[in-house]
Amino acid sequence: MLFPTLTFGLFFLVVFTVVWAANGSNEWRKILLLVASWVFYGAWDWRFVALLIGSALLNWGSAELIWYNRDASAGRRRAIMIAGIAGNLLILGFFKYYGFFVEQLGDLLQMAGFARDLPLMQVVLPVGISFFTFQGMSYLADVHAERLAPAKLLDVTLLMSFFPHLVAGPIVRGSDLLPQFADSPRLTRDTVSMGLVLIVWGLFKKAVIASELSTGLVDPVFFDPVAHSQIDLIAAAYGYAVQIYCDFSAYSDMAIGIAALLGYRFPLNFNQPYRAVSLQDFWRRWHISLSSWLRDYLYIGALGGSRKGFARQCLNLMLTMLLGGLWHGAKWTFVIWGGLHGGVLALERIWERLRPRWMPRLPRVLAILITFHIVVVGWIFFRAESFDAAIGYFRGIATIGVTSSVLTPLACVLILFGMAIHFVPVNLGQKLALRLRLLPVWAMGLLAGVTILIVDTMRFEGVAPFIYYQF
Repeated sequence: MLFPTLTFGLFFLVVFTVVWAANGSNEWRKILLLVASWVFYGAWDWRFVALLIGSALLNWGSAELIWYNRDASAGRRRAIMIAGIAGNLLILGFFKYYGFFVEQLGDLLQMAGFARDLPLMQVVLPVGISFFTFQGMSYLADVHAERLAPAKLLDVTLLMSFFPHLVAGPIVRGSDLLPQFADSPRLTRDTVSMGLVLIVWGLFKKAVIASELSTGLVDPVFFDPVAHSQIDLIAAAYGYAVQIYCDFSAYSDMAIGIAALLGYRFPLNFNQPYRAVSLQDFWRRWHISLSSWLRDYLYIGALGGSRKGFARQCLNLMLTMLLGGLWHGAKWTFVIWGGLHGGVLALERIWERLRPRWMPRLPRVLAILITFHIVVVGWIFFRAESFDAAIGYFRGIATIGVTSSVLTPLACVLILFGMAIHFVPVNLGQKLALRLRLLPVWAMGLLAGVTILIVDTMRFEGVAPFIYYQF
């Protein structure tokens, strides 16, 4: 069930009405939201609702054991946490990486002269599995560190199943959402106006910009890079940078807006990432819920961050980004993408340490341009079907040519517009929401409805799935 569809619109209207009608009882409200979330997930494949429930039970039970043993030895509590995290990783590893690792093992055996036909099952990848398993692991880590007390089974299950963030984030931590489940929320003009602005803006970015760039430029070029000219390849690389930003930030905006209309607050997930002046700055602005998760639980929590010296800090940055790349999918191109980011992050730290005092920093405009093009190079690996396809893509860019078969004036306009929105005032959405809240409730709803209809007439046929559904 995709957000920018009539089916989801009708589903949400029913959920919105029923949930606010039942707001007198917070427990019933949460039960209704949980059932609605299972219906939302089950619309993709009902079989995996059981996986969602099982994952919640695993994390609820592990957290209860950790808390029950909080006065026991630190080793016992840590062992329980590791066992719970291992359970999450086993779920994630089987569904997402089983085929990849079996194929790599087969290749290694063949290279060693021990060719074998290894059993290879066709495993269906559950939508959003990376997001809800990461939520479960962070919940266990927070309970173990006593940053969070264990919650009731209903609350933990709703935390991991809540449909606005379920399939593509943001990764909402238990410390952010569980306290909000304690009491019935209130629907205010501020939350409604901000929620509507975010939903409409997200719908526009996804349905108009991302979908058209995907079908009209990016997909044809990346499908067969050899058949396209240098101009097509360069334009498609820029086009994909705009597409993935508009696609993913659109989902996050709509998720935050939908949650707001239901009375809950989600954290910001994007902050104009293509105006970053360094890769470190980029990761403070891009997919903030994932980058902060990797920083807090992997880079600092598991690897030690910068506590063990500068050389270890650089190694930890590389390991964190390699694993972050692998988190996106079982392909070497994702690992290379993560390695590129990890390597540049480490080089930035090295340069900061070695840069002579007298040498000025790069002008801001130049720093933004360099950072953006490093990110675009990474996106080519991220989007390419294989390592060979990525190398072929770069060869094509280096081959001089002037003709273009797919680049259109519309695609150029969308790319330029997608970049321009990074440089509008950051608080523009808040200002629009403040103006919207002055209207009567019926006028607020009518204006939002009319705007959605206008966006619907602007969009092109069909709506492609969100890119991050596959992760």
